[in-house]
Amino acid sequence: QVSLVESGGGLVQAGDSLRLSCAVSGLTFSSYAMGWFRQAPGEDREFVAAADWLGSSTTYADAVKGRFRIFRDNAKNTGYLRMNSLKPEDTAVYYCAVHRGGDHSRARSYNYWGQGTQVTVSS
Repeated sequence: QVSLVESGGGLVQAGDSLRLSCAVSGLTFSSYAMGWFRQAPGEDREFVAAADWLGSSTTYADAVKGRFRIFRDNAKNTGYLRMNSLKPEDTAVYYCAVHRGGDHSRARSYNYWGQGTQVTVSS
């Protein structure tokens, strides 16, 4: 059974940093590209960042470019999202997901999803 479990969210102040983790089991993690999405209340789920199966090729949404970094440790079956200089507009539930192909910025490309972790940034 495939499982993706996010952790590391919380309540922080603007300017702080967080590192989210995504522990993956039930599949060969190194065979999948991974991505992070987020969803704020009343908003659609939006793309945040993606990394290829090795983590050598990464892509970011303009809103987080230069502040967030996606990386992965295939030996630990874990993906990460390092978030620096957090802003109140980064407040959302953050989801990790994996896929085998397709447009990495489109949620429908992803095969498996985690349950999400809440990130709240106060001003």
